[in-house]
Amino acid sequence: MTTARIDARFAALKAEGRAAFIPYVMGGDPSREEALAILKGLPAAGADIIELGFPFSDPMAEGPPIQRAAIRGLKAGFGLRSTMDLAREFRKGDDATPIVLMGYLNPIESLGYDAFAAYAADCGIDGLIVVDCPPEEAGPLIAALDKVSISLIRLATPTSDDARLKIVVQGTSGFVYYVAVAGVTGVKEANADVVAPAVMRVRKASGLPVAVGFGVKTPERAAEIARVADAVVVGSALVDEVAAALEAGEAVAPRVLARVKALGDAVRSVRTGASLAETV
Repeated sequence: MTTARIDARFAALKAEGRAAFIPYVMGGDPSREEALAILKGLPAAGADIIELGFPFSDPMAEGPPIQRAAIRGLKAGFGLRSTMDLAREFRKGDDATPIVLMGYLNPIESLGYDAFAAYAADCGIDGLIVVDCPPEEAGPLIAALDKVSISLIRLATPTSDDARLKIVVQGTSGFVYYVAVAGVTGVKEANADVVAPAVMRVRKASGLPVAVGFGVKTPERAAEIARVADAVVVGSALVDEVAAALEAGEAVAPRVLARVKALGDAVRSVRTGASLAETV
């Protein structure tokens, strides 16, 4: 079941002929106040959709930058529920920007699928990415999310062949997240020439917009990916700015939001009407 905010945002961007920019930030990193300031500043800085991570002690798909961000969030006392509470605070001033929660299954299972889904909906969450939930085991979670119109957004990877892709996209709504490089976040760089045919294949299999993440760090690379994808996700480069600001003794939010603006401007500079027109 696809949520209204995600659908509306991609429809608007399709009309504009450009890709979405999706920055990733970690809940509670490095503190509640600073994380909330970053979150509230993202739309004005260029975010079309926000990916909000919740700290977890064993983030298996993440490279060192996001691992360190998770540690900072945990030290700030954050977890799944407190991260969703940040989204609730954000919603008091912004009812249009979609928020996609990203994390791992254990804290969701601990809360219970129905209780989690109800709380997430009440906090204004639109979509969920669960890195370690196999499609074959996702039925109960999808059922809980469908009751409250939250999209389960799945990951497709370079190793997803056509047979696997059919399984991956079942029950997926909102968009599909294509992992541009094999391995963990923040290590390798994405290559637009390699990504382009993969995006077309995933788009054809799913009938949904395709967001590309992992390996996008610079405005130049973001613009390249924006030419071939429906959305560009950047995470490690942004949490690196948190770490750099802390090390330099600078205010965190302005530094992160400046990087968001540079990346968002790069994505907005690219017109992609041909590729976006192919999405359903």
